[in-house]
Amino acid sequence: MENEKQELETETEKPNRFVKIKKSRLIIFTFIVVFLTAGSTVFALSFKEEKASGDGQASVYRPEFQKLYNAYDLLRTEYFKDLDQEALVNGAIDGMLDALEDPYSDYMTAEEAKKFHEGIEASFEGIGAEVQEQDGFVVIVSPIKGSPAEKAGLLPKDKILKVDEKSIQGMSANEAVLLIRGKKGTDVTLTIQRAGASEPAEIKITRDEIPIETVYSEKVEDGIWKVQVTSFAKTTYDDLIRVIDDLEAKGMTGLILDLRQNPGGLLDQAIKISNLFVPEGKVLFQNEMKDGTIEQYVADGGKKVNVPVAMIIDKGSASASEILAAAVKESAGIPLVGHQSFGKGTVQATKDFTDGSNMKFTSGKWLTPEGNWIHEKGIEPDFVVDLPKYAQLPLINPDVELKEATISNDVKAAEEMLEVLGYQPGKIDGFYDEETVEAVKSFQRDMNQEATGILKGETTIELMNKVREKIVENDTQMLKALELVKKK
Repeated sequence: MENEKQELETETEKPNRFVKIKKSRLIIFTFIVVFLTAGSTVFALSFKEEKASGDGQASVYRPEFQKLYNAYDLLRTEYFKDLDQEALVNGAIDGMLDALEDPYSDYMTAEEAKKFHEGIEASFEGIGAEVQEQDGFVVIVSPIKGSPAEKAGLLPKDKILKVDEKSIQGMSANEAVLLIRGKKGTDVTLTIQRAGASEPAEIKITRDEIPIETVYSEKVEDGIWKVQVTSFAKTTYDDLIRVIDDLEAKGMTGLILDLRQNPGGLLDQAIKISNLFVPEGKVLFQNEMKDGTIEQYVADGGKKVNVPVAMIIDKGSASASEILAAAVKESAGIPLVGHQSFGKGTVQATKDFTDGSNMKFTSGKWLTPEGNWIHEKGIEPDFVVDLPKYAQLPLINPDVELKEATISNDVKAAEEMLEVLGYQPGKIDGFYDEETVEAVKSFQRDMNQEATGILKGETTIELMNKVREKIVENDTQMLKALELVKKK
């Protein structure tokens, strides 16, 4: 979730009415591109134990940390420069969490934590893409609806190789986010590697203010509405209730809940939203702790949605989205349409330090109502439905000029886009010939642009935008969900 949001995450008390076994403070954590320094006192207290002596209290190092303190003392006394004690402490904590090899356990300095918490406010400035670290790469989890990242064509699973020509391979998501985020109106260039593309693409994106709006409704046909939930932020449940109340007042007879490219967010929001669709007494999800103890979260009474429902998921649906999808599939019999979800099945606890830094670590794993662990596997929909093939076309760098006689993969992608839109670019072979020139000129005239026959800048951006519009018009997954709702 640039963790321009790294993810909409904060430590949240789980609603007591849903807890069946015991109470704990937990939170689901999935990275977004939006995004701590423990002081030496805090650090020392973590690794010391107190012993009584004749003179009172004496602090001694715990034996397992003697090596760490020996290393610190050696640097303090013999390193050829003065030491930044705060940086060493931060590095030690960060190193311990890195050693877990768990992408969901993380340490944020005070600066990183500040940017992270901005992501759960009303808005933030950046490109609007959520990311996580995966196998040494920073990977897009999902672009935020309507964000510059979405408009630029970023997709889930895209790897970010560079930010403004600086390689970020091996960086944490937090470090990458500090580079990607920035003030509204400024530009950032990302080098993106998309699965199936032979070459990386450079994409220049203009940063903007990203409002944290998470619920969008759209009328599909008489009585049937699609409601898209883009993430689980502080107000998502309340916003969804207002939308549903309004649609019910308009005579809603069916609902399509769209969780595509929803990277997750706050656990309490996922629980409350799940409760809208799951009958009282049925299991919402389960949480398995280190000692094998399992907490069950069970639906209570309260408001319920009582019209036929279908839900759409895809590979960008992660974490809290998967909790909701599993709950409605296994405990409410609501059909899932689309593609296999992301596959994040762990739960994180958080610890804030007094200096503003923060540590997150995996404290358990969540299970579906039937006891399935979906981690790194995802949830398989009841109806696997592909979007049109052109939905997976690679990005074209608008800063690169494509013209007659150019040979490249970008030309091939442009030819495919032109053909999808009804223009005639000739043979789809990556060679910019006379037919391609004429197809581009025709497209430019339709877009009220100068008909140069050259693809660059505004023409390239408009070409990709028109393809995205066509994908929306031919949303096969939404059409299948509509069919299911109408059958009920």
